[in-house]
Amino acid sequence: MVARSCINLLDLVPREVLNFPQTHRALRRVMTVPRTFSDVDGKRRDDDDDEAEDYSNAFSSECNQKIIIVANFLPINAEKDKKTGRWCFTYDEGSILWQLKDSISSETDVFYVGSLKADVDASEQENVSVELLEEFNCVPTFIPSELQKQFYHGFCKQHLWPIFHDMLPMFADFRNGFDRSLWHAYVSANKIFADKVMEVINPEQDYVWVHDYHLMVLPTFLRRRCNKIKLGYFLHSPFPSSEIYRTLPVRDEILKALLNSDLIGFHTFDYARHFLSCCSRILGLKSESKRGYIELEYFGRIISIKSLPVGIHVGWLQSALDHSSSLVKAREIYKKFKGKKLVLGVDDMDIFKGIGLKLLAMEELLQQYPEFQGELVLVQIVNPPRSNGKDVEEAQKETYITANRINKRFGFAGYQPVIIIDHPIPVYEKISYFALADCCIVNAVRDGMNLIPYEYVVCRQGSSKMDEALELDPDSPHTSALVVSEFMGCSPSLSSAIRVNPWDINGVADAMNLAIKMPSEEQQLRHDKHYRYVKSHDLAYWSRSFMRHLEHSCKDHFRNHCWGMGFGLSFRVLSLSPSFRKVSNYNIVSAYKRTSCRAIFLDYDGTIVPHSSVVKLPSAEVIAILNNICNDPNNTVFIVSGRGKTTLGEWFNQCKNLGIAAEHGYFVRQVIL
Repeated sequence: MVARSCINLLDLVPREVLNFPQTHRALRRVMTVPRTFSDVDGKRRDDDDDEAEDYSNAFSSECNQKIIIVANFLPINAEKDKKTGRWCFTYDEGSILWQLKDSISSETDVFYVGSLKADVDASEQENVSVELLEEFNCVPTFIPSELQKQFYHGFCKQHLWPIFHDMLPMFADFRNGFDRSLWHAYVSANKIFADKVMEVINPEQDYVWVHDYHLMVLPTFLRRRCNKIKLGYFLHSPFPSSEIYRTLPVRDEILKALLNSDLIGFHTFDYARHFLSCCSRILGLKSESKRGYIELEYFGRIISIKSLPVGIHVGWLQSALDHSSSLVKAREIYKKFKGKKLVLGVDDMDIFKGIGLKLLAMEELLQQYPEFQGELVLVQIVNPPRSNGKDVEEAQKETYITANRINKRFGFAGYQPVIIIDHPIPVYEKISYFALADCCIVNAVRDGMNLIPYEYVVCRQGSSKMDEALELDPDSPHTSALVVSEFMGCSPSLSSAIRVNPWDINGVADAMNLAIKMPSEEQQLRHDKHYRYVKSHDLAYWSRSFMRHLEHSCKDHFRNHCWGMGFGLSFRVLSLSPSFRKVSNYNIVSAYKRTSCRAIFLDYDGTIVPHSSVVKLPSAEVIAILNNICNDPNNTVFIVSGRGKTTLGEWFNQCKNLGIAAEHGYFVRQVIL
């Protein structure tokens, strides 16, 4: 099928005349430059935002509904063959975005929009786009390298990432203040994503699911194109308190952009509460809870707010456990650490992951509990950093210095208490470490969710093949011991884990001691509780819950009347019910003349006197008009205001027949007849 969104953009003749091949794929040639389509019959024209609502008229309703998943990076591995020069693409099976497909109905097409993690030459972009669309249902966003640097490594990592993890911009890198050019790059990159979404969307029936802080202004660009688009947004990072968020110079623009979504999801209620607080303090919006939903009204539109902690793909992880590579690696690790207690840490190299604090706790543990010396090993797997900078370099340096000090102080021939694995390792090796670790410690100082504890629990549950490979009794109980930071999104869900404050070095050391020495019966009880939760609240549960809530949030889309308002990132949609009628002078005068008994209630500030007025006293003209209305015996007129009775009494002393309800009705002056 040809994507519905392309018809008005390309100014095509009827479908039958062009005789498009009846394949399941969309365009043979796809857009590679923002807002410009490849030639079809020698014709090309720019996108017209005003025609977005008419896309669906181009084709019949026979095509499947689509879910368009938009994220910074596609769930695709890209590698160029050095001999042939051809690109080779494979799904990134460990990506949550790819694993989402298993939880979505086969009757629904899933499309991905995002960037590749490899640079593709401009001359190859069109061919790559066609291949990714036809083979993987992926639409790549080819962002110029300089723009990508400013967008991702600049604004995302230098501004959003620290603030969303509660770090105020008070360090040396920000001595020159907020870099507005990085913000412009962020907006430009988001617009490229919007252009790509418009290539494959049918606004009447498709759903768009936007992920994470890289694309926070994307909802505005999409809503501007299609004001009834069904749009959900999920933030995978923490959302800061209003006191932290208010330091961001573009705070209003980001909030208003997010409010162009229909559903906004967070990992925890705390993050959602912080977002609602920002909307209240910065934009003056009030929220209310209704039938399990927290809702914000924004220019007549209802935006739903939900806390939905993400899960993992348990089935994929269990199948990976049974892979021959995992079994071989597990036997190798088992022999290497036989007779030792193995503590495992798996973290990205980032200033918020608390790796240095974890190593200090390990040092304290070996010092306070000498019996662990020679018996306990901490294996710290360090994933490559996602961005570069002085802070990451300092974190790396601190990690190696601390690890070397511990090994020099407590190590000896044949024993190394801390092992740092800082190179990329295959999934099966990581899974093998999970399966064999007696304890897993994740002590990030701030993290949106962190699924490492979930993966550890599932791997410790093991499988029959893994038990056989390790020569374990298949009837032996499964155990696990978890030490997790209380500042991570997964912490509330793991109620039987040992929670720690990562800044309390002695407390973390004591927690590690408690976890390692915990009786196996207690470890089994805690493990069983965690495994039941992780299995029942897996990735499929999360994605289905989000889509169900998104459908609920969009149920009134085609019932209400909508109008776009505002310019740039201040754009919003005014939504009104079908029963709404604009008040006209003719209707008011006509109704006034037809009635013989009238009750008229008037607000003061914003009605009789404009909010912007410096002088709040009623003018002589206002007093004269009120007296004229009040002197009609068929009228009962009241001023209803939050102002005090003394003030209103003095201001309207000349209006004898005017009723006053001061302090919102607490004090009432009756009409004098």
